[in-house]
Amino acid sequence: MTEKELHKLKRSELLEIMLEQSKEITRLKKQLMLTEKKLKNRELAIQDVGSIAEASLSLSRVFEEAQEAADLYLENVERICRQRAEENNAAEEWEKFRETAPTQEDHDEIGE
Repeated sequence: MTEKELHKLKRSELLEIMLEQSKEITRLKKQLMLTEKKLKNRELAIQDVGSIAEASLSLSRVFEEAQEAADLYLENVERICRQRAEENNAAEEWEKFRETAPTQEDHDEIGE
């Protein structure tokens, strides 16, 4: 979402985005803790095996999982921002329509 689009959002929309991001950050922190735990377990396994090649492979899997989590987070943020922008644009279009649409009084005057 561009800076211009962010400026167009209402405070409540920005707060909602921040709340959703906060929830996502909390979820990702939990996932990171689990990943770090897996990493520690893998490090212990590496010590037992003693193989540099296996250690490299294990670490690359952890990094792939972390990258997937980061990619998912960014996709979610972009999706939320797009939704907010679309909702904001729809609200603006509705307001424009209401401002230009004839009122009941206009219809009454035409009928007289």
